[in-house]
Order: sequence, then structure tokens, then C-alpha cells
Amino acid sequence: MIDADETLLETPLASRHQALGARMVPFAGYTMPVQYPTGILTEHTWTREEAGLFDVSHMGQAMLEAADGSHATVATALEALVPADILNMVPGQQRYTQLLNHEGGILDDLMVTRSIDAADDGYLFLVVNAARKAEDYAHIAANLPAGVALKPVDDRALIAVQGPKAAGVVADHVPGAADMAFMTGRSGAFDGQDIHLSRSGYTGEDGYELSVPIAAIGVIWDALIADRRIKPIGLGARDSLRLEAGLCLYGHDIDETTSPVEAGLLWSIQKRRRENGGFPGFERIQREIAEGATRRLVGIKVEGRAPVREGATVFKDGETVGTVTSGGFGPTVEGPVAMGYVAAAAKEPGTTLEIELRGRTVSAEVVKLPFVKKRFAK
Repeated sequence: MIDADETLLETPLASRHQALGARMVPFAGYTMPVQYPTGILTEHTWTREEAGLFDVSHMGQAMLEAADGSHATVATALEALVPADILNMVPGQQRYTQLLNHEGGILDDLMVTRSIDAADDGYLFLVVNAARKAEDYAHIAANLPAGVALKPVDDRALIAVQGPKAAGVVADHVPGAADMAFMTGRSGAFDGQDIHLSRSGYTGEDGYELSVPIAAIGVIWDALIADRRIKPIGLGARDSLRLEAGLCLYGHDIDETTSPVEAGLLWSIQKRRRENGGFPGFERIQREIAEGATRRLVGIKVEGRAPVREGATVFKDGETVGTVTSGGFGPTVEGPVAMGYVAAAAKEPGTTLEIELRGRTVSAEVVKLPFVKKRFAK
């Protein structure tokens, strides 16, 4: 909820969103486009079939830097805060991980990229959620050893190009972009302008995120918008796309009370870290791996056409077994979809459920995530 007296920030692209007729709403302390005149359904479908352009400049970008220029130094410092194997990332590799508290709860999820350039081997590039960046920066900075420093990057914007035609669009401007593997990042030149790009995104589609100097973002946005394969996409479709792809949203599907195991994110904790620990909350996570978590995040397919919403109670044979954390209409699956936490006994696909909806209950079924097949670059 935004305080009425709070001054909302704008991204460097705010005037362009307004010129395109976007409906602007408060989000994470910023005024952001929720949709453009064609509407959320059209934007969602366009991204699945063509290529969508997203302004994600509200996200937090930061560099973690080791004074000795050593990857081992900076990686070891970050591994004390996250459960991913950062030490064994190869140059140019990107990984998804989580900042954890001492109870194994998720403070935020983030992306980490190791520079492909040997001259920058003491750096890690971090991208964190907009609503959590102030807390993340304070938490990371307060827990770093001597010789490692966190430096927020405030002079760059961030945009994403997502969809099956994203590679063709970006490669027209960035030589070599189409040759990048999924979850890798590197420096590049967009029509001669220096940028950093990763082959990643949060829609379930192939795509890229481009970190761009603020001075150049307008020209780059305009060049992309001029491409007939591209349409601008707002927060509404961004949410429905990630929900269909079974991707967690911080503050909804994951938070300080949920562990990576409960959230189905064990895949993001590599074997060395699962076995050796060395990160906050390891005892809980090790126990949940061995014994199973008491609750699990699951996909929920709802009967009918009406979507269930966050906070709705989930029942099994009349007994409360969980809560919906994200829900909405899935345009690609042409029906309502949801995610939520249920008791471990109710987590198996095919389990029948009932969910609260406007004073009544509707039938639902646990299904395997994602709702649509992810089409990341191979």
C-alpha cells in the first residue's frame, strides 16, 4: 500500500510510457505502467507469440567488489548470505538465488552474474527486487567482510525484451546476442552504445535484460519500439506471464517466513551448498531436505472461469490445508490459475481441493508447475 503522502519515483522512461498512453500506477515506490491501450490480454499474448519490451528500471542494480580483485574473495563473501554456489560460477555465468535470514526465510530473491572479463574478476553484478532494494543493500553491506564492498548502481536503467522473437530483435542491434546461452551475461554494444546484457527474464520465454546508461536509455527504447516485432508491456501482463510460468513473486509466493525448500526452489541450491552449508538457515534447509517440508508451494488449476485471489483459503475435504499466494486468469491456458502453499499431505498433483471464492467454494486440483512450458534458450 502506498502512503498518500509518499512521493513516487519515476524511471527514466516514464515520459515515454505516458506518451504511449500507458495507465500508470504506484508500485514499489515508483509510478509504473500497468498496461497500455491495447490491454493486458493483448500484451500477454503478444509476448508469448512475438516480443515484449518491459521497463524494469525500478529494480535494484549493484556491484559487489573485492578490493583484491579476486573472484574467490567476492564469491565467498556472498556465499555467507545466499545458498547458491557462487564460488564455482564460470566467467559470464548468471545464477538465481536468495538472501536468507537466520531462520532460513527468504529476505529477497536476486540474480547474480560473474563478469566474463578477466579484468573484472573481483566483481559480481546483482539485480534485486525494487520493493526490497533498500533493505537488501543495508543487509548485504552490514554483513560483508573487510575488503569487500557493495556499490549500488544508480546511473543505469534496466529493460527486458521477452518472447520467441526476442533473440532476433536484440541481435539486430547487439552483435553476438543470439549466440549467448541462457543464464549468461556479458558486455555488449547496442548500436555502438556500451551496455551489459544477460540472456534471462521472468516470463517463461526466451529473452534478455539490458542494463543501459540512463543517458542512452531513451534512444535504445525508441529503437526497440520502432521494431514491428516489439510492443511495450506493463506490470499486468508481466504478472500473468510469470504466474503461468510458475515463477515466484517476492512478497506473495516467497517472503521471510518461507524457505527455498517450501517454495520449490531447491534446484537453485547446488550440491556443494546443500551438503556443506555455510549460509544462514542451513539447519532448517538441511532438515527440510532430509525430512520434507511441512508445506509446499503448488500449482492450482481452478474449475470455471473466475480466478481465485491471494489470501483465499484452501480446503481439502472440508479441512483448511493452505492459502493462495498468487492467482489470476491465465490467457495462454484460457482459464484461472493460482499458486499457494498447502500441507505436505496435499501437495501431490491430482489432489482435489476446494478454494474460497466470494463467500463460496470452488473445486480445484493440484497440478505440476509450470502451467505453460518454459521456452528459455537451450
